[in-house]
Amino acid sequence: MDRARWLQEQRRATQADFDTHAPTYDREDEEMTSTHRRFVSALIERTKAGGRILDAACGTGKYFGMVLDAGREVVGVDQSTGMLAEANSRYPEAHTEAVGLQELAFTEVFDAVMCVDAMENVFPEDWPLAIGNLRNALRPDGHLYLTVETKDAGIVEASFALATDRGLPVVAGEYLSHGYYHFYPPIPQVLEWMDNAGFTVVEEDRSEGNGYGYVHLLAHA
Repeated sequence: MDRARWLQEQRRATQADFDTHAPTYDREDEEMTSTHRRFVSALIERTKAGGRILDAACGTGKYFGMVLDAGREVVGVDQSTGMLAEANSRYPEAHTEAVGLQELAFTEVFDAVMCVDAMENVFPEDWPLAIGNLRNALRPDGHLYLTVETKDAGIVEASFALATDRGLPVVAGEYLSHGYYHFYPPIPQVLEWMDNAGFTVVEEDRSEGNGYGYVHLLAHA
């Protein structure tokens, strides 16, 4: 099976799934963790009053309220129009655009950028591109808040073995379950990609969910 075509199919399926579940997503998804809230607050604090913050892969706009309440402007982008419809209904004052992380084309127009609980949907081939796009969107001296999802290595390896047996063109770190795709890169590799894009990590922490976790990274451009 051709990997490029297979990856396109995975992306279309992921987008369709988010569109379908958008109206109930926040009820299905877990509440904002204290670690997420702390890092979003830290990003806001490093942004001047009235500054512009990009929420890339914003989903239903979970963090829009925090940004707006702090007196900053928020712009949300997401490849799921269903998710954006939910965000717009809740925060009509926020500007949104339907665009994926791989297609971001902003150049130095934001004081800060957040990409929260989204990069696990990005293929390994696209990680450097996506991180580079986030970097390009930032003005000089801006900050990025990025989360990287983690999962037990044994579970990911078992999924990889099953997919390989099925003849699917997977690579290490890719995980398939119940029709959805995730990629779990090694954290040292993520840090290398960020360094190559011109980011310096200034704060790092971890949080645990139900069967998964997140590494939280606050970085300076």
